[in-house]
Amino acid sequence: MTSKERARLRAKANTLESIIQIGKDDIGENLISQTDDALDARELIKLRVHLDTAPEKPRELAGKLAQALGADVVQVIGGVIVLYRKADEEKIAQKRKKNATAKTTVRKKVKIKGKRQRQREKEAKKSLR
Repeated sequence: MTSKERARLRAKANTLESIIQIGKDDIGENLISQTDDALDARELIKLRVHLDTAPEKPRELAGKLAQALGADVVQVIGGVIVLYRKADEEKIAQKRKKNATAKTTVRKKVKIKGKRQRQREKEAKKSLR
């Protein structure tokens, strides 16, 4: 990544909110999968490291996370990490296909009754008594 590309990404990242937080649990499978999904969806994300509870320094965490995800570290300032990874359309399509097959459960249809309908049913029950 060239310095101009990095500068452009840093400028874009200024307006972003941090969407993932790293704390005392360090970098686990859940964090990696959430960050992977976020990078697929957004390409550029901001993470926050809780400096009081994190087991390592933010720069070290950023390096580990970037290596695990195949992403680039754009910047690390204080407890804020900015990561970038170009979206891979084939990988995203495979994930969607996998998730679609996993979510093919039958949903129960629920009919919501309005106030008037409930009142009519209540009156009908009273008249049958």
